[in-house]
Amino acid sequence: MVSNGRTVIRLALTLLIFSSMGTLAVRAQNLSAPKLAHEKSTTFVLLPDPQNYTKYKTNQPVFELMTRWIESQIEPLNILGVICTGDLVEQNDLVTVDGKNGDQTGRQQWQAASRAFEVLDNKVPYMIMEGNHDIGYKSAEYRDTHFPEYFRVERNDTWAKHLVEVFPDAQGRPAMTNALFEFDVPHWGKVLFITTEFTPRDEVLEWAKERAASEKYADHLVVFMTHSYLRSNGSRIEKESYKATPANYGEDIWQKLIYPSKNIRLVLCGHYCLIGDYEANVGQRTDKNSVGKSVFQMMFNAQTAGGGWQGNGGDGWLRLLEFMPDGKTIRVQTYSPLFGFSPETEHLANRTESYDRYSIVLD
Repeated sequence: MVSNGRTVIRLALTLLIFSSMGTLAVRAQNLSAPKLAHEKSTTFVLLPDPQNYTKYKTNQPVFELMTRWIESQIEPLNILGVICTGDLVEQNDLVTVDGKNGDQTGRQQWQAASRAFEVLDNKVPYMIMEGNHDIGYKSAEYRDTHFPEYFRVERNDTWAKHLVEVFPDAQGRPAMTNALFEFDVPHWGKVLFITTEFTPRDEVLEWAKERAASEKYADHLVVFMTHSYLRSNGSRIEKESYKATPANYGEDIWQKLIYPSKNIRLVLCGHYCLIGDYEANVGQRTDKNSVGKSVFQMMFNAQTAGGGWQGNGGDGWLRLLEFMPDGKTIRVQTYSPLFGFSPETEHLANRTESYDRYSIVLD
């Protein structure tokens, strides 16, 4: 049960955010918001698992603050797209709540996630990975999900320019749980983003492999995105105990899809999380694919920051992936608009350790 003190803090935070939201776009420019290293760069924003924001009513405004901050930075940071690692909710289909692990039903959590992304609709495309908590009753007991109900193609006009194909989900529905997004990134050329369901089925991996190698996308840089893939120590996940089957985890995905593919050069995931310092909830590794090209693999999660599983949801942390105009370097920054929101805390808003701020160079 959440303590009375924590509840008071959350309520105060909620009131602060809502009372000040109207001035966010102006103030974000004056505080600690990250700046582009080069004026010709473009940015993709990476949002970590939001489940601990959406499962508590008083945490939900923090996630809305994050997406509103992104909205305010579309022009200053040349944001082309937003990526979310999945687990939009803690429980996909929860009917009754006990307050121990959230005070919102599954439906209320989906509504909160939808509401947070609503501020980005018709302004910037966003790409969402399906997480284990987004399917089943509480966590991947089976593969049914409410995702297609809340994130239909028609809700965001910007998808019309970038969404090029979807693959049916486990229920046979054409949904954006498995999707291809194409971007023309200045100084980089065509970039293809592939989002997939939680522990994608063999047919999903085969579809992704065929599309990446097809004549249409063979000259594209390909970014592959899936929820469960990498641990904080850099090892790929081999197996977990979720009941939803058939399933491919991190090592399976590497062997079946990423290693054989010539142009998948970047892998993004979330999911893995511990209670500990920041280093325990980020991970990375680089391996050579079948043609000797480097593939950078990144895990980013923040859901236990700000108080653990029953905390504030993740202290507002997100990542900026700045695609530099040299066409080969991606500059990574880790930032919290929640801390950056106030002059009293803005000195905490940028994480500067080597595992949180670095550059990826694609050879």
